[in-house]
Amino acid sequence: MLYISVEAPALYWCITYLEELMKKAIFAMGGVLVASVASANFTEGFDDITTLTGSGWSQQNLSSPVGTTNWFQGNAAVFVAQAGTNTNSYIGGNYNNTSGTGTISNWLMAPSDTLGSGGVLTFYTRTVDTPAFPDRLQVWQSTNGASTNVADFTTMLLDINPNYTTTGYPNVWTLYTVNLSGANVSGRLAFRYFVENAGPAGSNSDYIGIDTVNYAAPVPEPATMATLALGGLALLRRRKKA
Repeated sequence: MLYISVEAPALYWCITYLEELMKKAIFAMGGVLVASVASANFTEGFDDITTLTGSGWSQQNLSSPVGTTNWFQGNAAVFVAQAGTNTNSYIGGNYNNTSGTGTISNWLMAPSDTLGSGGVLTFYTRTVDTPAFPDRLQVWQSTNGASTNVADFTTMLLDINPNYTTTGYPNVWTLYTVNLSGANVSGRLAFRYFVENAGPAGSNSDYIGIDTVNYAAPVPEPATMATLALGGLALLRRRKKA
């Protein structure tokens, strides 16, 4: 049998070298994990709303009673898009989402994603140039994965013009920012065009547009990556002492 003798100093430096390699590998792995979570974002410019379903979006018009329109491609004759390839590159809703005098409750649900503290939703919205019939828009959150059941949207994050004033909804494209909170969880964000006493015979509701929606998902806190690295190094040290 062949025996190979390795002196203690040489063994020490060999283990130290391997430890340094492991450090780099651990932190590199942490970087990959951060990049993976950070990339769980979406941006939508509504150039063609017929592609929304294939991109993970969902629409439900639950107005009472339901009218003749749902969400539709923007109408450049009313106002042009905030951005995009065409002047109608936005999504719109109007008073015909209900009929007579009713309640508009038209949902536009974004793709499922990681929601939690550090997540940021931004979007642009506006109504007509000279509002005479007040509009309203809400942003809701569900923490039930990819569910599209409106009962799962239990947290309202934003309510634009809840008092139904003609000046409470912007008549130029205006940027809104919604900062999420809480533990990271899989869920959805949703826009709800919600107007009471609405419709062709109602006192409220006219026409709104939504454009340039962006969501940046939360990333793990630095402490999380540090814990991963320290755990790996502690394992190395235990093996070194053994």
